[in-house]
Amino acid sequence: MNLTDTHCHLDLDKFDSDRGEVLDRAWGAGLTRILVPGLNLVSSAKVVQLAESHARIFAAIGVHPNDALTWNQNSREELKRLYKASGETKNIKKIVAIGEIGLDYYWDEAPHALQKDILHEQLDLALELGLPVILHLREKEDVSDGDCAKDLVSILKAWTRKLNQKKSPLAAAPGVLHSFSAGQETARSVLDLNFYIGITGPVTYKNAEQKREVVKSLPLERMLIETDAPFLAPVPMRGRRNEPAFVCHITDKIAEIHNKNPKEIAALTCTNAARLFSWGG
Repeated sequence: MNLTDTHCHLDLDKFDSDRGEVLDRAWGAGLTRILVPGLNLVSSAKVVQLAESHARIFAAIGVHPNDALTWNQNSREELKRLYKASGETKNIKKIVAIGEIGLDYYWDEAPHALQKDILHEQLDLALELGLPVILHLREKEDVSDGDCAKDLVSILKAWTRKLNQKKSPLAAAPGVLHSFSAGQETARSVLDLNFYIGITGPVTYKNAEQKREVVKSLPLERMLIETDAPFLAPVPMRGRRNEPAFVCHITDKIAEIHNKNPKEIAALTCTNAARLFSWGG
């Protein structure tokens, strides 16, 4: 069974002592691709280096909303230079997205206005480079479909209008809302804009019936699976450090929800990821 992990923070220091063993377990579990997103300029450079060292690892570059205070007037150009300086492995570009970017009203690490300004800049950079985006969305007190979702959807509607006006190929597949935790209203809104939705370990949790209802409503052709490792380990690994090999448990749960064979879900989500990130060349 071939699998992908479209969001894994493999560069973090929690993997420093055994990163090689983690990767061995991932390949042994059937993973064919792992996507590692940056969180700021320093980590973006680090994930690119990691991706260029492994044929099956790919990178996204960007500044996370909780790192918004690190942004300065040169940050956009620095991300652009990083993209242009990145080499290719067997003629395949290793930077496949702008991310992890978005809005976070849960931690309030940066003013909302600043988060929005930085998001606009990085969305414009994604259009300029022709790269899809990996989006973070977290509400205050983890409510469903709150102000954070409303603000993000409004920004994405304006951006996708721009994509269509400029006849950008991104309009057909502009990006993914990763580790989706919002409700069905937000899901419908972003699906209407052609975004994908990333599903993580919480869908397996005992008290996550609302998340499972959202997953049940999603079209399979717009779904990605991801671990968000080292965070959000799925059942039966909950409480442990998460890692890419555990993505199979998320696949199994999605298959159960949609009454499908796990191999079918694995194949569909691999195809979806390849369509969005163009990492087959």
